Amino acid sequence: MEPLLPELPTDTLQRVSSELRCHPTDEKVALHLDEEDKLRHFREHFYTPKMQDLPRVDLSLVNKDENAFYFSGHSLGLQPKMVKTYLEELDKWAKMGSYGHKVGKRPWILGDETITGLMTDIAGANEKEIAIMNALTVNLHLLLLLFFKPTPKWYKILLEAKAFPSDHYVIESQLQLHGLDIEKSMRILKPREGEDTLRTEDILEVIEKEGDSIAVILFSGLHFNTGQLFNIHAITQDGQAKGCFVGFDLAHEVGNVELHLHDWGDDFACWGSYKYLNAGAGGLAGVFVHEKHAHTIKPALVGWFGNELSTRFKMDNKLQLISGANGFRISNPLIFLVCPLQASLEIFRKATMKALRRKSILLTGYLEYMIKHYYGKDKTETKKSVVNLIIPSHIEDCGCQLTLSFSVPMKYIFKELEKRGIVCDKREPNGVQVSPVPLYNSFHDVYKFINLFNSVLESAEIKRKMSVI
Repeated sequence: MEPLLPELPTDTLQRVSSELRCHPTDEKVALHLDEEDKLRHFREHFYTPKMQDLPRVDLSLVNKDENAFYFSGHSLGLQPKMVKTYLEELDKWAKMGSYGHKVGKRPWILGDETITGLMTDIAGANEKEIAIMNALTVNLHLLLLLFFKPTPKWYKILLEAKAFPSDHYVIESQLQLHGLDIEKSMRILKPREGEDTLRTEDILEVIEKEGDSIAVILFSGLHFNTGQLFNIHAITQDGQAKGCFVGFDLAHEVGNVELHLHDWGDDFACWGSYKYLNAGAGGLAGVFVHEKHAHTIKPALVGWFGNELSTRFKMDNKLQLISGANGFRISNPLIFLVCPLQASLEIFRKATMKALRRKSILLTGYLEYMIKHYYGKDKTETKKSVVNLIIPSHIEDCGCQLTLSFSVPMKYIFKELEKRGIVCDKREPNGVQVSPVPLYNSFHDVYKFINLFNSVLESAEIKRKMSVI
């Protein structure tokens, strides 16, 4: 397989700094990388919050008219500027009423279908394998109703420890729905003692040993807390070899890393669109069902939007199910949720996932390098606070998100970050998540973030000492 990058991020930084006759931490390196970045213009397609508009910024510490430092795309992506233009559908509704269903640039009756093709490169799937519908948790329930058919000997669902709470709740409720004992049927796989992430060999070993009793393997593609990118292909191959159905929650992976769901042979997957796909809070979600199941697995629950359009409005109560994933749709998607997703997906189509992933590895690798240089355990300046990185051993085994923990309590750190207009995410008990997103973050953003970080840590340390006194 062709490597994503011809060299590791650290090698790139060393090479560029050597050419520029400076240290890799020098600002000149960040500026040079931005100049060479062929994707840099895409940041102009998004709105970035201003310092003065954020609720907890200390305006005495910042220039109120400048953009904030936004590193929270793993939580909520920025708004594409074209969203407001596409929401012209509001005007169509006002001017045309029900005629909007069938006329105009974006007939509402076809709203979701017109953008499904834009998801194929992102998901690595055929158009008939994808449906845009509902919200992620709803779709996860619908998919488990299809694929989880327990028997007395084949009744477990395998998932990773500390999965996203919604996934955990879905699995619990599905087990309860079938009258199964949660403790016996919910197989939770934990990392080794003293480790933060799961080893692929440990996952595959459990599948080999217990696969005969595992009906469904349901993992995150990328763990929301640690940022670990799981080996989907290996898990899928080994799981299916043992007779398991294999599916993934790709909420933190879609739009973040390259996917090849069709080629990997995954049975099913689902994702949301408000994180890296930038479709806004509560945005339309997506599902993938491999085409190999087209004639063997039918929807457990049906609705009129799973009916062929040609007969949908005959109202004769004779279901003609659409072949492929669109047959799993139940109801009419809200056109005002289609618009933001379309605005973002059109940007992805121009940028391409391959190019975005290549930039992302270097961008996140640059952030990792800078943190380790200034704040790692082996740093030269012993007076500085220590920042620990929860990250797999290889940068290609994570997405753009890094999870940081500190020698100073996180509550003090996060307050100081917010005061300086640095938007990231906190994870109890002592984690802060930072995600440089390749569509709208630059190398200079990372440089400035690190440049501010020392004052953040110093102020947090002072606050901690004052609280003790």
